[in-house]
Amino acid sequence: MTEYAEPATRKLLASDHDRDRVADRVRTAAADGRIELAEVEQRIAEVYQSKTHAELEIAGRGLPEPGPRDALVVDREPTSRFALGVFGGYEREGEWVLPPRFLSWSMFGGGRLDLTEARFSNQDTELWAVALWGGTEIVVPDDIEVKVKGFGLFGLFGKRAARGGGGKPGTPRLVIKGVALWGAVVTKSKAMGNRHQQR
Repeated sequence: MTEYAEPATRKLLASDHDRDRVADRVRTAAADGRIELAEVEQRIAEVYQSKTHAELEIAGRGLPEPGPRDALVVDREPTSRFALGVFGGYEREGEWVLPPRFLSWSMFGGGRLDLTEARFSNQDTELWAVALWGGTEIVVPDDIEVKVKGFGLFGLFGKRAARGGGGKPGTPRLVIKGVALWGAVVTKSKAMGNRHQQR
């Protein structure tokens, strides 16, 4: 009778990155309603006590393995539909959901939109950015298609983030439109790689 041999990868010692990745899966599962909040603390403790990949598998039992960045287009309600900075500022970052049409308005103030962890409620999204004697910075991930069609009138509407989507099915398409009048709208791209390696 042949004795079962445990796969070598299960015996490998886990790194801090491995533990952080499984901890992220636990937190995401709780946010999605897959596990009860009361279970999160126990699972997280198991994750950071794990010494091998086999122990990490037990800590992450029953949870789906993420893709390179999970699904970017989701069937969820938008988190917000506009951002307003008048004589002040605003910032949107982290995990939030964009509507098909989003308005950013900066007047005598500034704002920052970070889309690197955002999700999209539609395949095609229009982001309207208006900067009047103010400034707006828009940071987009490098794994989506981005077109920049805004213009500057005595101001700057940067197009550094513009890029094609590489023809991959399911890639979100973002069109940034608007105007900068005596102000600036600056766009830039951030390399993502594997989502979990960014944290």
